[in-house]
Amino acid sequence: MDKIIVLDFGSQYTQLIARRVRELQVYCEIWPYHMRGCPSLDQPDIKGVILSGSPYSVTDEQAPRLPQGVLESGKPILGICYGMQLLVSTLGGKVIRSHSREYGRALLFVLERGGLFEGLGSEMVCWMSHGDSVKEIPQNFVCVARTEGCEYAAIRDRSGKIWGIQFHPEVSHTPLGKEILANFVLAICGCRPEWTPESIVKQQLQYIRNEVQKERVVCALSGGVDSVTAAVLTYRAIGDQLSCIFVNNGLLRKGEAEQVLSSMRALLGKERVIYVDARERFLSALRGVVDPEEKRKIIGRVFVEVFEDEAKKLGNVTYLLQGTTYPDVIESVSVWGPSARIKTHHNVGGLPEHMRLKVLEPLRFLFKDEVRKLAAELGIPEEIIWRQPFPGPGLAVRIIGEVTEERLAILRDMDAIIDQELRKSPIYRKLWQSFGVLVPVRSVGIMGDERTYKYVGVIRAVMSEDGMTADWARISYDALDVIARRIVNEVAGIGRVVYDITSKPPATIEWE
Repeated sequence: MDKIIVLDFGSQYTQLIARRVRELQVYCEIWPYHMRGCPSLDQPDIKGVILSGSPYSVTDEQAPRLPQGVLESGKPILGICYGMQLLVSTLGGKVIRSHSREYGRALLFVLERGGLFEGLGSEMVCWMSHGDSVKEIPQNFVCVARTEGCEYAAIRDRSGKIWGIQFHPEVSHTPLGKEILANFVLAICGCRPEWTPESIVKQQLQYIRNEVQKERVVCALSGGVDSVTAAVLTYRAIGDQLSCIFVNNGLLRKGEAEQVLSSMRALLGKERVIYVDARERFLSALRGVVDPEEKRKIIGRVFVEVFEDEAKKLGNVTYLLQGTTYPDVIESVSVWGPSARIKTHHNVGGLPEHMRLKVLEPLRFLFKDEVRKLAAELGIPEEIIWRQPFPGPGLAVRIIGEVTEERLAILRDMDAIIDQELRKSPIYRKLWQSFGVLVPVRSVGIMGDERTYKYVGVIRAVMSEDGMTADWARISYDALDVIARRIVNEVAGIGRVVYDITSKPPATIEWE
């Protein structure tokens, strides 16, 4: 299968570049520019290389340099922002610090309507974000586009294989950015659009069979789209060699345990899904605990204990199936070095070493939107496909302070109303997460002729592409009004409702 490599120099948009390439149905991998032991760019399936932006300036002594082998590979190259400046600097051109940073929308004047700009107009809007500018281009290069503030907004070498653009085609603020990337990936690199859900299923089924052989696999099911898709895919590949464990920790949303269990047994068969009711065990361990980090540690520890107890009953198991996705993989080999805390399955806080299970991760090269497409291809129900991300500690991090049965019941009822009402809104599919938070601070109110003194309930709804950053959702006043009135009228413990309009950063998505 044809492949594009994105060399990451630390840009905030690197993942977005890869996503845009994959939207063209071409497989794309992100490699840190300093990655050691990575496969050679000379591989025949690698058809082109994209150099990302960077927070560095190429004029800095410590700035990342172009790795050896990129130019020597002879593959088409597209440098974006810092990537363009790096090409210019490496090939003998000149880059200087600009007197003023160019940031935001700019009008691009196309001087040569071929190659990257094939089939596009002579003027278009683009998104600039740079503090350095190209002063002189290398020999054998020509300028193919400019803006009012940037003399060399796009350049190419005379062979038409090396391109540099100062703007960002991967962001939505460059309306024709996808077409520009398509011209590079499909026309200049000659990639065939074969990265489809159907081809991914076929490829991963073969991978799982080759990897697992006759061994047994255990999966910790959370009910989220990642773990469910991994489980269904693996079941299609190896059938009865897979066993799934679903632990009800008592911290799930209203009706969630029953829904997950019913859905998974319908997809995999009753005998494949082991249900463990550990509600009392978790709540006992959390009694009196108010510190959020301590809550997380306790929930992780108890989960490991429960999971280990159940896994032992299965006998000889070789593999642990996890729903790891590509952002997790990228994080662990980032430009800035391996993460201090590499994320594992969001319900498995790291299994004990003595279990010595090999990890099976069939989704490790997929973004969330690709997992959803794969899930649809596998026939997984829409209510699972569009289930919002849910934290491993569950409702425990949505209750400020101690977690009790009473507070869990109040939060479940409030959360259910928020979900019911937002599902009626056209904004629902655009939301990354929407949920309730219980603040155990009592507020004075009045209902009828009686004075009340009840908890504060918070509505939290955010929009995001990957959860790394998030913006609060602009839910209509009418919808918020209905939600607030229903909560106060129907949930016994809530007397006041507020809407959280803090983005991430500076706040986190969860309250704890």
